[in-house]
Amino acid sequence: MNICVVGTGYVGLVTGTCFAEMGNQVWCVDVDKEKIAGLKAGVMPIYEPGLKEMVLRNSQAGRLFFTTSLAEGLANSLFCFIAVGTPPKEDGSADLAAVQAVAQTIGKMIEQYIIVVNKSTVPVGTADLVKNIIRQELKDRGLESLEVDVVSNPEFLKEGAAIEDFLRPDRVIIGSDNVRTMELMKQLYEPFVRNQNPIICMDIRSAEITKYAANAMLALRISFINEIAGLCDAVGGDVAKVRQGIGTDSRIGMPFLYAGIGYGGSCFPKDVRELVASGRRNGLPMALVEMAHQVNERQKRYLLGLIDKHLGQDLSDKVFGIWGLAFKPQTDDMREAPSIVIIHELVSRGAMIKAFDPEAMGEAKKIFSSHADRIKFSANMLEAVQNVDSLLLLTEWHQFRQPDFSQIKKAMRQPIIFDGRNQYDPEKLQQLGFEYFCVGRNRYGK
Repeated sequence: MNICVVGTGYVGLVTGTCFAEMGNQVWCVDVDKEKIAGLKAGVMPIYEPGLKEMVLRNSQAGRLFFTTSLAEGLANSLFCFIAVGTPPKEDGSADLAAVQAVAQTIGKMIEQYIIVVNKSTVPVGTADLVKNIIRQELKDRGLESLEVDVVSNPEFLKEGAAIEDFLRPDRVIIGSDNVRTMELMKQLYEPFVRNQNPIICMDIRSAEITKYAANAMLALRISFINEIAGLCDAVGGDVAKVRQGIGTDSRIGMPFLYAGIGYGGSCFPKDVRELVASGRRNGLPMALVEMAHQVNERQKRYLLGLIDKHLGQDLSDKVFGIWGLAFKPQTDDMREAPSIVIIHELVSRGAMIKAFDPEAMGEAKKIFSSHADRIKFSANMLEAVQNVDSLLLLTEWHQFRQPDFSQIKKAMRQPIIFDGRNQYDPEKLQQLGFEYFCVGRNRYGK
């Protein structure tokens, strides 16, 4: 099948590349000329394991094309996926300007039947909005009889595992009010569900809600266990043991039940805020979801509270080593990363920073450019702890899991670790001579 994907960000590039991997002809379109030139040259705008190799393979095979011309992408395509950004406005609601602009351009250009697929994360009612915009453009061109269908097809990709998630999805959600369109969408996704995971067909608005509901549920789990972690520290419990005690309940389960310094990234923060805004627009307070966001914002400062308690407010004579800058491992994405809040606060209190992340250093240099005199970006994890007063673990990259603690202790001025991801065993670190503080397990450090 011939497919046009508008937007070469995280969702669009993964979507287009994976469709090409299954033998489809795919045109990825973006207005950013520099990004398209880079993709043609094999330069990826994002880090995602396995993506570069797949892009190169399908480009060389003549199945994957990159262009700034939407007309070229639409020319022979049956499907046009909209995968542009929907960043949050100040009130938390999604900004649909880019989606609307694409819809207008589609309406101005199409000459044949096409299925327009909303892959961007968009509020309820956006499919109707897109269809109305396209229909109006067609009417202005005298093409009222030209048929167009709009489908909601939300994505459920985890950064760091997006290729695997797309190729072997838990489920595929298709929202449509047209039986024929539904069947064509099912044909498109059939190669990805050979393992019998379901394609779930529903009405458009239910599909739009499903995306937000899924991310909000996961965010609620994270915020819930973080509240329990705070209680554990207050009364002398161990959140790791509590997690095991409740996570082995088959009705609850272990995934997304990890205490730490909160979630970040492009999905959870934005989607939780839009779900709250959507409720507000419809006169329905989403109190529980809104509280998940508030707990998460508070959680980003959890380590700062521990630092206050053990090192004091004035950090002008302190140097902190930082392991991890991205919001999670296996990505260079720093959107809404807890590291941003923590590092800005440490620098504002006079601290010097030595930071290392396997993939996010380039992005971090842009974010912290105003603090260039206070932040040094280290070449490796050991360099980041040389002569520091304490180490902060902020992202749980695999290479941080079993470091040589004897070597680290020798390198540090003071053997103090603040672990924002509960990566290490508190008792073992105490035995090795470290002062060790984490999230919800600090009865060991009292």
